[in-house]
Amino acid sequence: MKANILLCTLGASWAVIPEVYGFLAPDRLPLYRYHPRCADFTRQREDYRLEAPDEIWVCTTLGDLPRQGLAYLRDWHARLEHPPILRIWQAAGTDQLASQPECDRFRELLLRACLLAHERAGDGQVVLSLAGGRKTMSADLQWAGSVLGCDALIHVVGQDPLPELLKTGTAEFFTRELPAEVASAIVPLIAGAGRRSELLDVELDGRRAVASRDFPLPLASHGASLTWTPAAGHGLCEEIRSREKAGSQLLGNYLRALGETEHHENWRSLYRLPPRVIEILRKQPLTPGLADWLQGLPKADLHRHIGGCLDLDAQREVGRSVWDALSPPERERALGHIAPLLRQAIWPWDWPDRLKTSAIPRPHWTAALLVHADAPQLTGNLFDATEPRFDLKSGPHGFKAYERPGELSGSAILSHPAAIQPYAAHLIGQAHDEGLAYVELRGSPHKYGDGLAFLHRLADALQSAAASLPADSRALFRFILIADRRQPERLAEVIDLAVRAKEQLPDFVVGLDMAGDETQPISADVAQAFARAFEICLPLTIHAGEGETAEKIWTAAYHLHADRIGHGLTIGDHPKLAQRFRDRGICIELCPSSNREVVGYRDAAFPETAHCPDYPLWRLWQAGLPLTLCTDNPGISRTTMTGEYLTAARMVGDCFSCWDALAMIKQAFVHAFLPSQEKEALLKRMDALVYRHVLAQFSPREGFNPRHLSFSEDPLTP
Repeated sequence: MKANILLCTLGASWAVIPEVYGFLAPDRLPLYRYHPRCADFTRQREDYRLEAPDEIWVCTTLGDLPRQGLAYLRDWHARLEHPPILRIWQAAGTDQLASQPECDRFRELLLRACLLAHERAGDGQVVLSLAGGRKTMSADLQWAGSVLGCDALIHVVGQDPLPELLKTGTAEFFTRELPAEVASAIVPLIAGAGRRSELLDVELDGRRAVASRDFPLPLASHGASLTWTPAAGHGLCEEIRSREKAGSQLLGNYLRALGETEHHENWRSLYRLPPRVIEILRKQPLTPGLADWLQGLPKADLHRHIGGCLDLDAQREVGRSVWDALSPPERERALGHIAPLLRQAIWPWDWPDRLKTSAIPRPHWTAALLVHADAPQLTGNLFDATEPRFDLKSGPHGFKAYERPGELSGSAILSHPAAIQPYAAHLIGQAHDEGLAYVELRGSPHKYGDGLAFLHRLADALQSAAASLPADSRALFRFILIADRRQPERLAEVIDLAVRAKEQLPDFVVGLDMAGDETQPISADVAQAFARAFEICLPLTIHAGEGETAEKIWTAAYHLHADRIGHGLTIGDHPKLAQRFRDRGICIELCPSSNREVVGYRDAAFPETAHCPDYPLWRLWQAGLPLTLCTDNPGISRTTMTGEYLTAARMVGDCFSCWDALAMIKQAFVHAFLPSQEKEALLKRMDALVYRHVLAQFSPREGFNPRHLSFSEDPLTP
């Protein structure tokens, strides 16, 4: 609903209403066409983004003067070619406002009319006219605008004495352009705007937010006058004054009550928002309609495998770079090796294993496939061959079915030096497009040849690729090395690599991960192997609880002292361990799309998952466990960071609000593997950005118009 409403008072001079309407709607009533300051009036309207009123609301008293003024007003209104709706209220028991009871009745009428106007306007505007009527009427309107809000306060200033035509002009006189000499005698101006007091929106101790349902005013019919008599009891004026008197105590009680009901602290600056905006955020479910708003928020991804980042188009571009770097004989051998596959639409399931048996380097035949296989072949054999993509772990091919879309990415191509620069460029572009301010990539560089050299080249390539972006739009990239449970014989090698990498690239390498088959036990020898990493205080995240029992999470937490857990889906089955995680602040990295694909959870967008269990996110969140959302392998799951939040919201239902999403985003930054001083500075910058982005989108009647902000703005002091 949208309606632009002009709220006026009327006393002895009815003509101020046409004068204000003509200022706001010059295309409908060109009163000021010949005014010497006409261009200035246009600039004022543009500065305040004012639109022509759809309705004129008039509040006045009873008595002879208002009766005569209303007669002129109706006559004028009837002569307009495109008249707005005209609604009129008169306060019962009032005439000259010469007594306190009269003033009180009129003030109550005016406040209720202003309150009703805001609710009727919806996404439209409410403008108040300070001109016309007695000084007490103007004072009451100013108070209404300062408390209930308004898009503009309009006044009309006239020279003394006024030209006689302005004082005695007929209704017809005010339906066309005023003569220049007459028009110049009056100047409409904008005295400012009003913002609704946040005190009106506090819901506490049985008090509801101020709304017209509790202070009703019947809607006057178009063109007719409605005489309003206040009912006995608590009035709007009294309610406003009592809230103003309570002031900071009322707001303090609201914030205290809010904090008592929350399981996770949100961004600090958001608690400075007006309660009305906070309640909108808390009650607004995160839906696809808010995708652009969510995209514009600065976000962090703590669990993103480098091998599963790129979509197929990006993979093919990287493959082309490697292919171009090969010598003619190398190309010929690689093409000959994959020739049988190029002749088939559907490849045998074990095609990767067959190709790996050759002495031809894997990046060579990977690049050949990416360049020479057509798009349907690649899509069909990388993605379609594993459909439907849910509960893949229990299927005939197990976890390999989940990994299949990334078969030609990661180590398959990155072990060739020519792949690193274009790969890094895609990573940078991907983060920028997703609104990521911080990314922790993870991978197994020991599988790429010289792991230390690879990390140096990757760090340089990311820095070089980021240089093409404005400094304030560059995401921070960090790297976590992965040790594979399936290769215990290489564990010491990986940890040694991590230690040396941390020494040489202290700002890039930030942690260790253990991934792979959870059924492989974590023995005392494995725990002992991590001692060197613990000696240099390298943070640790462990893949655990991805379809396996909570005991696997217990082992990761207690034997390896994990700072974070990748997935941790079954932790809710072990209440004492869940409490331990909450007490120690161990963060769970949930990845909704890959969790659905690997383990199988109910998702309304995929009817075939109807028999699957509910996604545990909401139960864990309500239990107060630190957790955040991540993409895992965005190229494999065909998702983005924004997509993961929308997927999570869909999987848990309308209970997932925008307020929850904001708190979950904060959790990612809080649990980043960064030194505390760097993390503190990053959190302050992100806090400022989040505040401004939220305020721009969720301020009352602002609508959801995404405005992207940069990552380097100074912390905001609201």
